[in-house]
Amino acid sequence: MRFQTLASQAVLAATLVHTTVALAQTGANSALQRRCWQTYTAERTAADLREPVSVSFGNLKNGYTVRSPVWVEFGIRGMGVVPAGTAHDKAGHHHILVNKALPKHPQEKIPFDDSHRHFGKGQTSAALELPPGTHTLRLLFADHEHRPHFVFSPEITVSVAGKRDSTAPRIDERNFDATCASWYQDALTTPRTLPKEVYLKNVRDGEQVSTPLRLSLGAVGYGIAPADKAVKDTGHFALTITQGGKAVARHVWNDGRTESVLDLPRGEVELVPALLGADGKPLLQGELLRLTVGTRPAL
Repeated sequence: MRFQTLASQAVLAATLVHTTVALAQTGANSALQRRCWQTYTAERTAADLREPVSVSFGNLKNGYTVRSPVWVEFGIRGMGVVPAGTAHDKAGHHHILVNKALPKHPQEKIPFDDSHRHFGKGQTSAALELPPGTHTLRLLFADHEHRPHFVFSPEITVSVAGKRDSTAPRIDERNFDATCASWYQDALTTPRTLPKEVYLKNVRDGEQVSTPLRLSLGAVGYGIAPADKAVKDTGHFALTITQGGKAVARHVWNDGRTESVLDLPRGEVELVPALLGADGKPLLQGELLRLTVGTRPAL
């Protein structure tokens, strides 16, 4: 991780050229929807440091009911992301095993078929087409030759209710818990619409959060790669934190990481994610998110 001066932060903010829309992607635009979204904030941002290297679905859990196409977000801790074909001993790329067990021989390359979905461009997320019914999913991280690092997520089971042209779930205040859960699962897995953007995956504008917290970053239209690998159509993440109109910190993840645990200043803060090229110049800037930060209760 690299920290830069407040002056360099101001230069970055002045030169970044692309903005995104994040809150609208969730559909969390009514009082009930905002209340529902906030219900799950602590779960989405919980800092878990028990496993130094692990992969996980950022927006899917076992037992979710979703519609197809399903937006799937990939999380990786302890390693970076880099496209296939680019060797890096501390980075790799994601695969999804669909209705498929882990490979028996870890040295064999992961095959290319419908049961082994490859994301060799360094993607942090993808829209997955699945037929109606029950499906098992597992993330598997692999090297530049598609050989597993044998860093993999737990297998989860999701139910696909139908296509996205069906009626979306709605929240009913009289049955809030159940209808909130249905709406939330659908909102989390709704595909993003912009062709290029950088965004914070697990927090939204106006949320109340506790620190320290886990922040997960995503990009659409670009892959991720460490700064020392100049791969076409890739970048690495940066985050500027401001409070009271002044920049207080800037984090740059040169190693291709997509998640980090941060201790944010208490009170009202603003976060602006960005995607930088291998030369350190800005490719995309995300929208500014305002968060109210408190202290995470002790266990």
